[in-house]
Amino acid sequence: MALLLGFSTVPSTSLRGSLTTLHINHTKSRNRTFYRRRIAVIKAEVRFVNGEEVKKLVAEEGYVVLDVRDKTQYDRAHIKSSYHVPLFIENTDNDIGTIVKRTLHNNFSGLFYGLPFTKPNPDFVQAVKGQFSPDSKLLLVCQEGLRSTAAANKLDREGFKNISCVTSGLRSVKPGTFESIGSVELENAGKAGLVTIQGKISAVLGTVLICAYLFITFFPDQAEKLLAMSPLS
Repeated sequence: MALLLGFSTVPSTSLRGSLTTLHINHTKSRNRTFYRRRIAVIKAEVRFVNGEEVKKLVAEEGYVVLDVRDKTQYDRAHIKSSYHVPLFIENTDNDIGTIVKRTLHNNFSGLFYGLPFTKPNPDFVQAVKGQFSPDSKLLLVCQEGLRSTAAANKLDREGFKNISCVTSGLRSVKPGTFESIGSVELENAGKAGLVTIQGKISAVLGTVLICAYLFITFFPDQAEKLLAMSPLS
């Protein structure tokens, strides 16, 4: 017995065999899809916490703080007893392209914000693996939350199961939450360069203007005499 397909005939037994093969392949494909979905469900997810929850993770849940900022910010201020593995390291390469980029950076971002010219740390994952097991509870911190998120994704792909990050980084952690080491508060470790100088100048000028306003308001006669003595009057 045969079935007519177009201008050719195909034995029904061959057709049944093809259908059987198709059914088996479809079943295998469906099983593989289910297996992949099951893995996706079982896979751990990175946990994000706010500045008020971080202390509980460390004090009650046994998380270890892993600081992924560059060395400059880490030296300015870091949580006592934290570990440091930078996601980015200073770029000291001397090829022409890097020299040009470093010069431009140092004349703008470096000058105004005090940020070093960096590149991705190629040994980041291996350095973390050398100090911690995949089951370790790690609280990743950076200054604003971007680098810690990127670092968490890297470690998550490498099989680390208990990763947490601070949303918005250390700038969102209230002073006194952790005992810190450094010359500034944790929240201010990202501020440097001309920006901080500008901020100090603005603060001084603001204080002077407020004092002048109060002096004129409460002592108008003395203020008038002082103004009369001014060379511009």
